[in-house]
Amino acid sequence: MLTDKQLKTLTGGEKVYKVADQQGLYAAVLRSGNISFRYDYRVNGRRETLVIGQYDPNLGAKYQRELSELDYGMTLSLAEARLLLTRARKSLERGESPSRIKVEKRIEVNEALTFGKWGEKYFAEAELAESTRAMRKYVYDRNLVTEFGRLKLEEITPARLMARCEKIKERGAEAPAVQSRDIVLQIYRFIQARGVKVENPAEAIRPSAIATFKARDRALSPVEIHKFFKALEEVASAATLRLAVKFMLLTMVRKSEFIQARWDEINFETATWTIPKERMKAGRAHNVYLSQQAVDILVAFKACYSASPYLHPGRYESDFPLSNGTLNRLLVAGVEVIRKRGDDFESFTVHDLRRTASTLLHEAGYSSDWIEKCLAHEQKGVRAIYNRAEYAQQRRKMLQDWADMVDSWISTGSSHIPQVDISNASAIKSSPGEQPSRNMASDSLGARQQLQLPDGYPRQSRRLASRPSHSRGHVRVEEQPELDMVGVGGSSPSTPP
Repeated sequence: MLTDKQLKTLTGGEKVYKVADQQGLYAAVLRSGNISFRYDYRVNGRRETLVIGQYDPNLGAKYQRELSELDYGMTLSLAEARLLLTRARKSLERGESPSRIKVEKRIEVNEALTFGKWGEKYFAEAELAESTRAMRKYVYDRNLVTEFGRLKLEEITPARLMARCEKIKERGAEAPAVQSRDIVLQIYRFIQARGVKVENPAEAIRPSAIATFKARDRALSPVEIHKFFKALEEVASAATLRLAVKFMLLTMVRKSEFIQARWDEINFETATWTIPKERMKAGRAHNVYLSQQAVDILVAFKACYSASPYLHPGRYESDFPLSNGTLNRLLVAGVEVIRKRGDDFESFTVHDLRRTASTLLHEAGYSSDWIEKCLAHEQKGVRAIYNRAEYAQQRRKMLQDWADMVDSWISTGSSHIPQVDISNASAIKSSPGEQPSRNMASDSLGARQQLQLPDGYPRQSRRLASRPSHSRGHVRVEEQPELDMVGVGGSSPSTPP
């Protein structure tokens, strides 16, 4: 028979080994040094092993618990393990498998969990991209946890779920209503995959029964870009929020990628923002090559929010990012300013800024491969296997040209889309008589240097914007007294955002 003294001297080896106790009970010493009490037996001609529990040397006989307080899988003293052995042997005398009883009891405990507890397990354990997890958690917290959190799984019926989705729709939130149904579907599938027999109420509801959506094809024209950003100057909001909208247009990132962005992802020396794979929809790290204008906006953010880990934190807490709806509300406010002037202007979302950039860059003649890489769209099929190119230099040049185009449209209201000849990597060609307010040069030509700005502006922002001539690729650097970065808010360089 084993003693506590003997057990405390056992150490792990290269392999798991057994030390016998009594009546089939033994201590299995794992390679880690942990000790597991186990019991081998036969039932209905089948050999089984019951893991009674793990040995805890701090639990002595002096504090031994009663059998009614014990269960398989707990940390135990030697004496307590022997008590559970008697329970297992009595089960065998009745022809019952103690291992099967242990599994069934665990399932009963799982089934007793509320929907809210299962929701916590789902968001903690499910394999999801961080952006997807953040979006679903937001919808779950706002629309489901209060109504369903304390309910047992069988209490959430298809009718009850549909009623909840209808309630969400009543406040004009059709997309969150459909998302809520999908989240319930995924949580129940997560539960079922763990051996719990329960009906999935979401399977009885078709998404189209909640709401249907037209495929979005909204992309702003150059004139609309001018109208919107000029209107945005009249919206009562923080200047940095107006800069944030422009930053998203310049970088072509998803909203979640921006609002969760942190300063440790930014390399100012290389003008590169590296979004880690955990936050990317495709699960791969993504490089955003920053134009001069994008870097200037980041410098403004840094001047205002240097104490926050986020590029642009929330309004009240610097340790938390922007809320999910802040930028959407800003876009709505900008569109309302335009409509009050009597102009017909179709609404758009933050995600439509990505479509805008893609559409106009395609119209300018840039390669689809470069554009799709900027959007972090992964190719599929045979071509994806053989084309692993990142097009880093081409994307950096294109994004600088794109920023120059946007500046030109905002300042002039021109509808002209400059055309590029990518076959010889020449600069964008402007049509005769029509010069953009900021010319388009490749950063690879080294034409960006430092410049003193007016007093009162953050020192990090004092830059020189390089200007190329459009004469057959020759570059000329001209000093500019103004700072293009503040073009979104329309403020002067001497007024920090």
